[in-house]
Amino acid sequence: MPTVSSKRRLTSGAALVVAALVTTTACGGGDGGDGDSKGAGYNAALDKVASPSKKKGGTLKMVGKQDLDSADPQRAYYGMSWDFMRFYTRQLVSYDTKPGKAGTKLVPDLATSTAKISDDGKTYTYKLRDGLTWEDGSKLTSKDVKYGIERSWATDTITGGPGYIRHALDPDTKYKGPYKDKGGLKAIETPDDQTIVFKLPKRNGDFEQFLAMPTGSPVKEAKDTKAKYTARPFSSGPYKFESYKSGKKIVLVRNTAWKKSSDPIRAALPDKIDVTISANLEENDKKLMEGDYDVDLNGTGMTQSGRVTAVSDHRGNVDNMHTSFVRYVALIHTAKPFDNVHCRKAVFYGTDFASLQQTRGGKVAAGDIANSTFPEAIPGHSDYDPYGVLARKGKPDAAKAKDELKKCNKPNGFSAKLTARNNNPGEVDAAEALQAQLKKVGIDVSVESLDGADSASITGSPSVVKKRGYSMQMSGWGPDFPSGQGYAQPLFDSRFLIENGNYNESQIKDKKIDALFDKAIAETDPAKAGEIYKQLDKRILDNADWMPFLYEKNITWRGSRLTNAYMSDAYNGRYDYVSLGVVK
Repeated sequence: MPTVSSKRRLTSGAALVVAALVTTTACGGGDGGDGDSKGAGYNAALDKVASPSKKKGGTLKMVGKQDLDSADPQRAYYGMSWDFMRFYTRQLVSYDTKPGKAGTKLVPDLATSTAKISDDGKTYTYKLRDGLTWEDGSKLTSKDVKYGIERSWATDTITGGPGYIRHALDPDTKYKGPYKDKGGLKAIETPDDQTIVFKLPKRNGDFEQFLAMPTGSPVKEAKDTKAKYTARPFSSGPYKFESYKSGKKIVLVRNTAWKKSSDPIRAALPDKIDVTISANLEENDKKLMEGDYDVDLNGTGMTQSGRVTAVSDHRGNVDNMHTSFVRYVALIHTAKPFDNVHCRKAVFYGTDFASLQQTRGGKVAAGDIANSTFPEAIPGHSDYDPYGVLARKGKPDAAKAKDELKKCNKPNGFSAKLTARNNNPGEVDAAEALQAQLKKVGIDVSVESLDGADSASITGSPSVVKKRGYSMQMSGWGPDFPSGQGYAQPLFDSRFLIENGNYNESQIKDKKIDALFDKAIAETDPAKAGEIYKQLDKRILDNADWMPFLYEKNITWRGSRLTNAYMSDAYNGRYDYVSLGVVK
């Protein structure tokens, strides 16, 4: 764990990053300035394409601090996994390959068009393209799409992954999945190999967004190895697995059975995708800057020391990505004394949000202090600030914290156990900073660092959380798709609280919150839905259920060999991996 002196060095490094960024902005950026002239320019991939090219060949070299949470499309939930899966999975509809906000538009992928929707908004019909194939050359059919989606119902085997499609098509969870119920899900019909029809019990304006997730990917039943499928998924995209050593290496090579004529989305420029998994964050940054790797798989930004060097010496290779991620601390209701709202409020008042911001890199490099549970880009965000976080410019209010401790019958404070991921840049440092802050008001926090790849089975398992005595969890969250439902439902809806892969980490069970979700989801006017989500945001904050502390920005390295690099809002500020190429 970092010592106090090393924390001071990190803070100093953060200040250097901010200063360098301010200088770069003042100079106009764009051409790399006095730094590395090989880069396409500072922020060259924001809302535009850096180094556009159609040239094929070469090996795209990626490095990641942690592995995919799963290579199985129905089990994955990390945004970087979804981005990476575009190499070997396809969906009926997917996101457009354009920079920035334009990348959030849904376009046809396996289907010939977006859905034909019935007048009552409950029936979605798609026709599949001609020439769709699996990696063995066999025809990909509507039944494969149906089977892949049905797998997500087998939650005892196919653990993790989002539950949106299940809740939309089978809200009472009557279907038990394809391993137990061979009759299939009645809400999905496949009248022929080219047609698939979805019948919703009630309308949901975001349903096509659900189908664009990897959960909507086809799986060939004959190749389904159930829980072991993550070790070797069968490809419907332009690349297939040559090898996969969990936690170490992923190598994808061209899928020669894939036909570009059937795929309007994927450029498939590199011959090979080579991914190295290494938990040595500073070494990863060093090798990125030395050219050993082209891009960071995880896309969560560089370390503090890496930021300083990259911005000051190679700013032509740097993008200061805006994201839709919120950094937060979940306060677990089932862990005493956080079953008492006043003990939860004491944490809000005792936290030095400005210090947490500085620990993670400062305002320019790391983002603004958060007041709302919703990111600014999602309808539902507001200026509501019940704890005066913004009014006090992020500084704590010790007197109010101690007053709340008295109200929860803990005038001398209490102990708590906080988790943080040791392979997420700055997270353990932020957790230790929070530990020091809360100690000043009598809350004695112990910090336990975990591998982020284990989140689904440890912090995502309420029974494991209880067994280990965790009461606070630090993490980050971005929208699954750009709406209040896509951002907030897994976090706050009690019906999304599950035993494995749980993201309602505070374990909120509030029927009023659930009802607000139902009301907003049924609303077809996005502006009106946004007003309902503001009510939801207010209730969560008033109850001190979940503490946001930062709207995140990232310092991201863009390798000099990269072509077709652009930041996509559909992937929360990462590059759209499926479009990348390399200079051989």
